[in-house]
Amino acid sequence: MGEQGPGSLVYLGANSAHGWRVGPDRVDLRRPVRPERAITVAGTPKAVTLDLARTAIIVIDMQNDFCAPEGWLAHIGVDVAPARVPIAALRTLLPVLRKAEMAVIWVNWGNRPDRLNLSPALLHVYNPTGTGVGLGDPLPGGARVLEKASWGAAIVDELAQAETDIHVDKYRMSGFWDTPLDSILRNLGVTTVLFGGVNADQCVMATLQDANLLGYDTIMLENCSATTSPAFCWEATLYNVRQCFGLTMLGADLAAAIVQLDEAGR
Repeated sequence: MGEQGPGSLVYLGANSAHGWRVGPDRVDLRRPVRPERAITVAGTPKAVTLDLARTAIIVIDMQNDFCAPEGWLAHIGVDVAPARVPIAALRTLLPVLRKAEMAVIWVNWGNRPDRLNLSPALLHVYNPTGTGVGLGDPLPGGARVLEKASWGAAIVDELAQAETDIHVDKYRMSGFWDTPLDSILRNLGVTTVLFGGVNADQCVMATLQDANLLGYDTIMLENCSATTSPAFCWEATLYNVRQCFGLTMLGADLAAAIVQLDEAGR
């Protein structure tokens, strides 16, 4: 895409948010200027003003193997009811964010069938005795746990996806290791990242922490996140996010601020 004709410059970039123009004898390194769309939302430990034009949401591991009663965690005896708690809040929030033209990024486990992307140390986390059903192992019926493109790795049916959504497969607790997530965020021109999904104290926290260490502003959406871990893990996660890595807020408060902005015509 871009201008045509002699001496014209052609736009180079994956999207309209982050790119520059080039021609036979000149390059224009100026990025597109996007109008600011600022909102202020109640948060903890303080209110936060953010720019919707430079914000994305990452939703982590809302997958059948983690959240469905027929999935892997339920099969090994984990109560998945807590993992399903974010579904209702995300169903309400995500359409509002898409309407505001915010990038929705799903970061999910998606193992290679040969498991060559999984280290023994990672396999040990989920199969500590070597005799259980861990990552990539078959469940009754033959489905392999969190294998890419499988039912177990798919996002739960209750969470509708849009064609504009972005999908990233991960193979670690953090969605930044050995994935294109950082490059995607930078090409989108994102500086603030919202987080939801499961488990809050594991994959959500690890990804949020890495995002913060990479220089992104990070916010956990409390009612859009949950964990199957004990309650003290949830409390420690909230404490650490607020103390060291960013802020927390409610998705409902964020949605209300966006609606108010739209009603004001800005």
